[in-house]
Amino acid sequence: MPVTSQPYGALADGSPVTLYTLTNAQGLTAAVMDYGAILVSLRTPDRDGTLGEITLGFDSLDGYLGAHPYFGATVGRYANRIAGACFSLDGQTYALAANDGPNHLHGGRVGFDRRLWEADAFSEDGTCGVCFSRVSPDGEEGYPGNLEVAVTYTLTDLDELRIDLEAMTDRATPVNLTNHAYFNLRGHGDVRGHRLQLAAPAYTPVDAQLIPTGVVATVAGTPLDFTDEHAIGERLDDLPGGYDHNVVLERHEDGELVCAARVEEPESGRVLEVYTTEPGLQFYSGNGLDGSIVGRGGQRYERHAGFCLEPQRFPDSPNQSAFPSAILRPGAFYRHTILFRCGVQ
Repeated sequence: MPVTSQPYGALADGSPVTLYTLTNAQGLTAAVMDYGAILVSLRTPDRDGTLGEITLGFDSLDGYLGAHPYFGATVGRYANRIAGACFSLDGQTYALAANDGPNHLHGGRVGFDRRLWEADAFSEDGTCGVCFSRVSPDGEEGYPGNLEVAVTYTLTDLDELRIDLEAMTDRATPVNLTNHAYFNLRGHGDVRGHRLQLAAPAYTPVDAQLIPTGVVATVAGTPLDFTDEHAIGERLDDLPGGYDHNVVLERHEDGELVCAARVEEPESGRVLEVYTTEPGLQFYSGNGLDGSIVGRGGQRYERHAGFCLEPQRFPDSPNQSAFPSAILRPGAFYRHTILFRCGVQ
């Protein structure tokens, strides 16, 4: 289970960036880098055994340094939106960066996806991986507390890519970490023909700014009902703007790793299962892609060129007392596990 590394360019201040490639016994590969703790590539076999890329991204570091919609990124301190770019905690109000209209999105203007992380590669029986770590200092992007963070990517011989996200703090602070990979199991074209099933009987309705209203509603009778398998594009036109919603997963014990989503792509035969320990999952159908981004292999990423399945706490939880808490306090330990299981049928 080898881990190889290679130079991947440098930041504006001259800091070198390193790309790490993980390979398992079947030849499946995952590439990650220490800038942004980003998942750069995931190559899996189709039903004929041919390896192919199933994520959206760039061929070089330059693409990730420019404007892009979080391709493969580790996002934090808080994934998704916080209304009004502020929250109150223990009697104090904290102002955050407003980088999504009046709201805060994915950790702010310089979130975890725009930071350089320390890296430690490892290889053990049947697995290999890289652990990325950093300290997010008190006040970074407006958040309180010094937050020690670790993101560990592990590739197994079972064709699983596991991501363990961990954190500790010295002051109470919101923490909601996830991975923001864009998937296309065909490797190109749009994803409307992918067939999706979600273990999600409910969702959190949103207002015009995609901020939850505070209600948890059933998916029954709505285009968000993927409790039975449907093509992503089957009811896409019934939702103005497409899918960009947090679904509420079937109840499970805290820390239990459960299957939240299953995706099949009929042409390639590829299957992706997404497991998580969190209560929510943001399903995004790549509505904002418009052909302006030239990605890997010179592809222009048009609308619906990829989809995201982002396990998470609910959006705006720091301002929604009825939602599961996303507050981490000193002495407690944040841990979120995501597992992508790759297969064919």
